[in-house]
Parts: sequence; structure tokens; C-alpha cells
Amino acid sequence: MPKPVVYNNIEPAHRVQQVKEYYFSVKLKEIARLNAEGADIISLGVGGPDRPPHPEVIKTLCDEAQKPGAHGYQPYVGLPALREAYARWYKKYFGVELNLANEIQPLIGSKEGILHTTLAFVNPGDGVLVPNPGYPTYTSVSRLAEAEIYNYDLTEEGHWEPDLDALEKLPLDKIKLMWVNYPHMPTGHKASMELFQRLVDFGKKHNIVIVNDNPYSFILHKQRLSILAVPGAKDIAIEMNSLSKSHNMPGWRMGMIASNPTFINWILKVKSNIDSGQYKPMMLAAAKALEADDDWYEEVNREYRERRVIAEHIMDALGCHYDPDQAGLFLWGRIPDDARDAAEVADQVLYQARVFVVPGFIFGSNGNRYIRISLCATQEKLREALERIKQLNDNKL
Repeated sequence: MPKPVVYNNIEPAHRVQQVKEYYFSVKLKEIARLNAEGADIISLGVGGPDRPPHPEVIKTLCDEAQKPGAHGYQPYVGLPALREAYARWYKKYFGVELNLANEIQPLIGSKEGILHTTLAFVNPGDGVLVPNPGYPTYTSVSRLAEAEIYNYDLTEEGHWEPDLDALEKLPLDKIKLMWVNYPHMPTGHKASMELFQRLVDFGKKHNIVIVNDNPYSFILHKQRLSILAVPGAKDIAIEMNSLSKSHNMPGWRMGMIASNPTFINWILKVKSNIDSGQYKPMMLAAAKALEADDDWYEEVNREYRERRVIAEHIMDALGCHYDPDQAGLFLWGRIPDDARDAAEVADQVLYQARVFVVPGFIFGSNGNRYIRISLCATQEKLREALERIKQLNDNKL
């Protein structure tokens, strides 16, 4: 990559020097270049659902966008209809009562919520607990906020759950936030109420806000769980959710955050100074999406189950081992013992088989022996990727 040009000796803020361009931003540009050269790469990288939302969602957007009054600024707290829909959804599927007036804040995607929450709770120098492996944005946003990052280990041997006894050895008096993400990305480890209870107890014991990022509960996961279902959890816990994965709406940027009224108010103070709300027809369409019945969710998952079978065959062809009980949009697998690292495996598959899989190191050092395959490709593309990898193996013999 060419060295950036410096204009008039102007340098960026220190926080910009603490982060790199997002991995997928860089890699997808490389794949676009390779495709322009005729490579025809099959991408099994990003977890962006490739199927459309429910037809009624699209119809609602189109109908509402035709109305003359649909295009003005909207409330920073979102439409009452959307907050009410989120509240009904949480009650129906998670068994959690949320006050739609002051315990729910719609977001322009839950990624936005990571930034707003961090800015609302963390001063420069404060500590933040970040999972390793985990979603890279937890780390990058913490760096932008000039926080001190304390990575906590998640391992296959530890069932991808935090060792709270090990965390007791950290300087917990300076730590403000703990990021958790169950069902877990990238490993697919499922949530449990026992885990959520332990996390809530840990947060209350040390006055650490526990934030559960929960976008995967509807994908290959029959038991939908929320940390807010733990009695008293709202006193210390926050949960983010999103329609991107569960309702095939990644580009719509429709998310939400829920907690006690005080926490939500602090987050709103940050948010209201950064954006100007969401598009009214999109909010009404999102409310319609939240009315989906169980049959629609089952149809979505039926397709993912069929794709998952092919993804498992790909892992088998690569000599990788995986937990068949994973949830979410991905399949996480351990590379063969004789492979040097995940980067080598992913590069070999990309440049020789023309298939993009994600090396686990981008999620933290504990992912260095793993790769991740996205289920957000058609069965046809997954089968073609499998055949390319089989051919690559045949050429090695």
C-alpha cells in the first residue's frame, strides 16, 4: 500500500494512528481488483445476508416513501411505532419487558451503538474488557476513545466463555465496560442463562457495565436468550440487537439498544449530538419486519441449514475441525496441526482456489489457528467453492 501523502506537515489526531482500516474494507478492495483482472473470486467472508427481507417489509418502505410527509427529520429517539415493535419483539421472543418510552433506543445499526456506548461510559485511560477472539470493532472503538484495552481470553478448551476467576486478577477498579457477544461471533458458541447470570453477578460485584451484542439469536439457534432476562440485569447490563442478520436487512442499518432509563439517556446524549435520526419509511418498515411470524424465521433458517451442510464439507476438505453445534451466520473451524497459521491457509485458498475465507487472527490472537466461512452465499456458490478446493487438493497429490 502506498505511503499516505502528508500535506503542509499536517498530521492526523493520535486516535487515528491507533487504528487501521477495517480488515474487510481492505480485503474486499483486493478481491474487487482480482475480479477485475478476471479471477472470479467466490467470497465466503462477510456475514451480510444475501436474501431480501420479508416482502411486506419492502412494500411498507415503498408505500411510506410515496407519502409527502415522509422525508423530514425524525425524532432522535425513533418513532413510537418502532420502539413499540421492539418492545413486543423482546417480550415475545426473549421474555423481557422493556418500557418503550425510556428503555429502548433505536440505532443506525448496532455497530453505531458500540461507539455511542463507549463514548457514554468511558473516559480516556479507563479500562475496557474486550474478548479475544471477538468482533474487531470493540477494540478499534476503544482505541478511538483512548481507553486502555484489557483482552480476556476465550478458548476452545474453555468453551469460548470468559474465565471470570482469571479476570479477578485484573485491576477491575479502573475497568468501566465489558464487551460480550452471545451467540458468539466468530466461534458460534451459544448463549446460556447460566453464563448471563455469572456475567451480571460479575458486573454488579465490580461496577462494570456488561454489554451483550446479540444479533445472532435467530440464526440456527432455537433458544433465543437475552442477558436482560436475568433478574436485575438492567441495573448493570446493556444489550444491543440488530435486524441485519435476523431479518435480512444489513444495508438498512436498523438496530437497537436496551437497558435502564439512565443508561439509555446517557447513550442518547451522545447519539443526538452525532446523527439526526433515521428515515421514517425505514423505521416503519423495520416495525413491520418485527411482526414476522415463526414460519418466516424457519424458512430463513431452513436455507441456512442447507448451506451449513455444504460449508461443513468445505471445512472437511480443508482438513479443519469444527463444533457442529454452532449458531449464527458462520462456521468456525480449527486448521490442521501441520498448517503454519490461519493466514497461510486463507491465502492459499484465495490465491490458488479463488475462494475467500476469513483467517481467524483478525478477531484476535486466539483465532490464529482458525478460519471462518460465511453462510451468506448461495448453495450454488458454496458447492462451486467446495469443488475448487477439492481440485486444489487433487493438484497437491
